Amino acid sequence: MAFPLSVAVMAAGLVVSAPSPDGAGTLVLRVAGDCSAAAAQVVEQTGGQLLSVQPVGDSCIITVLVSGNGQRPRKVTVKVPM
Repeated sequence: MAFPLSVAVMAAGLVVSAPSPDGAGTLVLRVAGDCSAAAAQVVEQTGGQLLSVQPVGDSCIITVLVSGNGQRPRKVTVKVPM
């Protein structure tokens, strides 16, 4: 499953972005842990919409919005080890 760049960056736990030394206008991203695979798995398992991803220690805190059958969507937060 492919995610938009903004979701991939958020899932990666973005810490710092800076212009690259090659001057080509690309960004260098430094991340504190990669939660993108865990986020993709939680979204697939719940059928929800990704709201946030936060690397905390050796885990990823992933929050998704899950739609119900004609009911108000509910927020689900999952802690996944990295």
